[in-house]
Amino acid sequence: MSRRVVVRLGPLAFEDVIAVAERRAEVELHPEVRPAMERARAVIERALAERRVVYGVTTGFGALANTRIEPEAAAALQLRLVRSHAAGVGEPLPDPVVRAMLLLRARTLAQGYSGVRPILVERYLELLRHDWLPVVPGHGSVGASGDLAPFAHLALTLVGEGTLRVHGAVLPAAEVLARAGLEPLVLEAKEGLSLLNGTEGMLALGVLALDRARRLARTADVACALSVEALLGSHRPFRPEIHQLRRHPGQIDAARNIAALIAGSAIGASHADDFTHAVQDAYSLRCAPQVHGACRDSLTHAAAVFEREIDAVVDNPIVLADTDEVISAGNFHGQPLAVVLDLMAIALTDLASISERRTDRLLDPAHSSGLPPFLAAEPGLMSGYMLAQYTAAALVAECRVLSHPASVDTIPTSGSQEDHVSMGWGAARKLHEVLRAVSRVLAVELLCAAQGVELRAPHAPAPATAAALAKIRTLAPRLTEDRVLGPEIEAGAAAIERGEIDGAAEAVVGRLA
Repeated sequence: MSRRVVVRLGPLAFEDVIAVAERRAEVELHPEVRPAMERARAVIERALAERRVVYGVTTGFGALANTRIEPEAAAALQLRLVRSHAAGVGEPLPDPVVRAMLLLRARTLAQGYSGVRPILVERYLELLRHDWLPVVPGHGSVGASGDLAPFAHLALTLVGEGTLRVHGAVLPAAEVLARAGLEPLVLEAKEGLSLLNGTEGMLALGVLALDRARRLARTADVACALSVEALLGSHRPFRPEIHQLRRHPGQIDAARNIAALIAGSAIGASHADDFTHAVQDAYSLRCAPQVHGACRDSLTHAAAVFEREIDAVVDNPIVLADTDEVISAGNFHGQPLAVVLDLMAIALTDLASISERRTDRLLDPAHSSGLPPFLAAEPGLMSGYMLAQYTAAALVAECRVLSHPASVDTIPTSGSQEDHVSMGWGAARKLHEVLRAVSRVLAVELLCAAQGVELRAPHAPAPATAAALAKIRTLAPRLTEDRVLGPEIEAGAAAIERGEIDGAAEAVVGRLA
């Protein structure tokens, strides 16, 4: 909790979101926020006093936008909106996602374009400070007008309804607020709508996914380096001058990583001038920088989109205090995020696909440069890692199904007033499923490659890959007898997610790209 995050006028850093979501960094509100919010709030108050027709303030919502609501009923309208839109179902979102949603929504409201009172932002930050996390069901958003149902469950807790997770226990929000001496908020005109309209749900999922995906990309380079050594692969395809000829940044970074990881390998030196085992290596080795690099470049593009969105105002309607206007538009539409969330799933699936191909080569005696079948100590009597490859293949197949883009689909909602929706929330959810699968596929490759490298003794691996191998051996011993492998794959996947495999290699070669 050493990092302190300040919500102010302007963007948050990507690292701020991760720090709050994953490490519960403290959050505070900058004094500059209140005057900006109060100017926008004054516009809403004038619109009510002048009985203007303003969407969501003196009208209904969605297909009911042409239904007039009298100013006297504006507050009741907002509470009913929050209650009616809390229609989510399914397993609750993980705590880090909820923390990120609270932070990102508070930041948007704080920018002074929503017309809500500062107390709404202050209350969301109060929830973060105590780590009282709204219980938000995982299904229910179509990604326009933003993530309505998830945010309705978030907003319910402000009015003393819904439930909060407090130190692992799920309690009624009213009870938690009462114990702390906090009164439930009474929503005023536009405030319910502003609590609901926005893309910060899918953005929260995307930012957290990107952090994990970058870790998987680094780990894939480590796994590939171990496989290159185990398969007596050539070091030549990773020379930097080759990759400068193509100039894709991700490819250059992946090649540099792999070259650094295998530098100083006695295994590599043992066959550096021997062309008898292979004139050129299989694509899963030789083209790893190109494939890993394409994934990295996709993640870089996603990061640029997420960074712009973290700096955005995605409410509707937008309050322009300088011109005393309230304008209904479409910044809440999730398409910019939906497209890159789908792109990330596709890119990561290919990272898993090429990893599984390297695993298969390690196990197939026809292609493993002399390794025993399935890396078994007694092939035939033992099956070795045979079924681990089946697991990897099954996971890759699932990833391919999950890589079908959600962003090309749309199901009209709200009486076809919302006749094109992004499905970005669904894209984000399935992306997280892909991430879990990819970590397990990489864990299989790491286990098999570690076994293969050890079978190249007395020739030693490179210092960096040796460090990664040593970490793997703290999770699973060398396979000398058939045993249950599922728990070891899961332990490897968990270590990958914690950054322990790439971290072990980085302790030798420095930060990987």
